[in-house]
Amino acid sequence: MPESTPEILELWNRIVEDKDHHIIVAEIDGRIVSSCVCVIIPNLTHNQQPYAFVENVITDEKYRKQDLATECLNYAKRIAEKENCYSNFINKKESDKMRKILVTGGTVFVSKFVAEYYVNAGDEVYVLNRNNHSQPEGTILIEANRNNLGDVLKQYEFDVVLDVTAYTGADIINLVKALGNFRDYIFISSSAVYPESLPQPFSEEQQVGENKYWGVYGTNKIDAERELLKRVPDAYILRPPYLYGEMNNVYREAFVFECADKDRKFYLPKDGKMRLQFFHVRDLCRCIDSIIEKHPSNHVFNVGNEESISVREWVDLCYGTTGHTPEYVEVHKDINQREYFSFYDYEYMLDVSKQKELIKDTIPMDRGLKEAYIWYSENKNSVNRKEYIEYIDKNL
Repeated sequence: MPESTPEILELWNRIVEDKDHHIIVAEIDGRIVSSCVCVIIPNLTHNQQPYAFVENVITDEKYRKQDLATECLNYAKRIAEKENCYSNFINKKESDKMRKILVTGGTVFVSKFVAEYYVNAGDEVYVLNRNNHSQPEGTILIEANRNNLGDVLKQYEFDVVLDVTAYTGADIINLVKALGNFRDYIFISSSAVYPESLPQPFSEEQQVGENKYWGVYGTNKIDAERELLKRVPDAYILRPPYLYGEMNNVYREAFVFECADKDRKFYLPKDGKMRLQFFHVRDLCRCIDSIIEKHPSNHVFNVGNEESISVREWVDLCYGTTGHTPEYVEVHKDINQREYFSFYDYEYMLDVSKQKELIKDTIPMDRGLKEAYIWYSENKNSVNRKEYIEYIDKNL
């Protein structure tokens, strides 16, 4: 459980007041030793059923061998069934189709969320990393450097390889060469593969190339895509915009949350009309689910929210999540906005029409940011903080 600070208790009380959240706890001798939150999202549906998700699965280390988290998940499943919801989590002991899934990374933001998502779905999840961080609960560690694997993976046969941490062509080459048998390979690429000079919204049919804002990050992702399709022609590639949600250690929404919690004025780039496109990390997992289930004929998908949002609107939502209202200071000085703000001065939009083959709707931003704030409030030390506030105080 989170530390019982007044701030955390207030946060959890706020969850309890939300009729769409159900907190499940396991107690031993009057002490809460395991918990999770079952979230029901009425306006997000699958076959006309509301979605139910589990998040914030926490177990005291002393009690992890007792499998209390599974008991909490089973209870969450019963809640979902009672509410006639579609859920991604199942009782592993009841599963007759437990899949073997390899997740590269598994310890930070997207890869960690993905790993925990499929553990909660009842799958046998292996994570490939160097064991420099704590491992997601319920996963099986393969401790190795993905670029120096030898024969460590040859013994395994995976139903799905979820490659979240490939950033170069070499990353792809070395992993594919080291794998044994596998069925599906899904690579999380990036919207950074599209040159800024192309007409927008960017579509999957457009020619990829260098983007001056993303530089070598984007060109390396292009190389990774090309090397993958050479070696695994049936692989799938997802190109998201800005990802957000629980476990986001990047100082984006966390920066705004910090400003709101400190009741600071918010320094807005120009008039705040620049638009941003986001995608919740859980929606990314839903797209992966659909690919595994349907094996669509398209193999490259732009993924993201269908609607973009202005910087001002986004900050309004972030502040509102914390119970505050922002007071703005517009910054029109000729300075690099990355000195005091989380995003480049670059507006772009992906065409995500093909995403409809995978999922019909996405998590509303207000809901997604609320969940992100809950995680942030419990994990502030996990965020890679930048010195935006210090720069503002000194220069603006």
